[in-house]
Amino acid sequence: MESFNPDMEEKIKNAAKRAKRFVTFGLALFVLLVLGTGSFYNIEEQEQAVLTTFGKAVSVTAPGLHFKIPLIQRVQKVNTTIQGFALGYNQEDNESEEEDSLMITRDYNFVNVDFYIEYKVSDPVKAVYASKDPVQILQNVSKSCVRAVIGSYDVDSVLTTGKNEIQSKVRDMIISQLDKHDVGLQVVNVTIQDSEPPTAEVMEAFKAVETAKQGKETAINNANKYRNEKLPGAQAQIDKIMQDAEAEKTRRVNEANGEVAKFNAMYEEYVKNPQVTKQRMFYEAMEEVLPGLKVVIDGTNQMNTILPLDSFVAADGGNSSGVDVQSKDEGMGAFSPAGEGAGQAAEEEPDGEGGEE
Repeated sequence: MESFNPDMEEKIKNAAKRAKRFVTFGLALFVLLVLGTGSFYNIEEQEQAVLTTFGKAVSVTAPGLHFKIPLIQRVQKVNTTIQGFALGYNQEDNESEEEDSLMITRDYNFVNVDFYIEYKVSDPVKAVYASKDPVQILQNVSKSCVRAVIGSYDVDSVLTTGKNEIQSKVRDMIISQLDKHDVGLQVVNVTIQDSEPPTAEVMEAFKAVETAKQGKETAINNANKYRNEKLPGAQAQIDKIMQDAEAEKTRRVNEANGEVAKFNAMYEEYVKNPQVTKQRMFYEAMEEVLPGLKVVIDGTNQMNTILPLDSFVAADGGNSSGVDVQSKDEGMGAFSPAGEGAGQAAEEEPDGEGGEE
């Protein structure tokens, strides 16, 4: 049986005490570390917090004291109270800002309108992470909607009786447009703070623009009037030219068809009796060349001699030289009288009728 060693027991007790002190010190150090790195956080009554783990949103915490894992979890606090911003004036000094307040109404008048937009956070996670600056997005949407609604009313409604209706329409339009952006904000109320006519300088500039616009409309109306006056006459002239051209076309076509029919008829007669047809053509040609002249035609073989009849009955009894016309065998054949060696006389009347043999 082994004997009990008091020294060994004492050593064991001392080692246990040292280990206990070390553990206590470590726990105390851990608690100090946790407290020093903000592991506990408090959310006020009018706040909410978005808790993220490694950058990913995991929960939204309500007001009260909460714990987070140091170095792993982070907290982003969000104000859930109703907030607001001004459009058209500076909230600090209440001075008008014409860049945002000056607007054009439906009847082309200028007005200065100041708005106050109230909003609150409806979704803390989207308000923090859906966009870089959700309030700026709301401001831009509000400016656009305000101008669109003011532009649909006349100046009297904007300045007097239509304010409540305008406020309601602006609010509904902002809510509709904000839903498309989905930035976690909700519009609570829209108020017209003030509405008044613009300054004298702006009114003078506006009148100058209106005068130029009226001058433009007058010039357009005068041009349209002139066009309406001249257009019917020009159209009538065009119609007359077209009708005349069509009539001339019809006349020439008919004339050409008549010439074709005349030629065909003459050709048929020529085929039946070439010699007589050639003589007839010759006499008709002489009637056209020497209209109203009485002549005696003496034909022998291949030669026709045309003697003016007036030369034989002239008072002075002088001789007139004859005109010899020789027909050669071309085209329709040579021309010669029906009886060779026999003289033929034909008297052409002034009325253009053909001569007789």
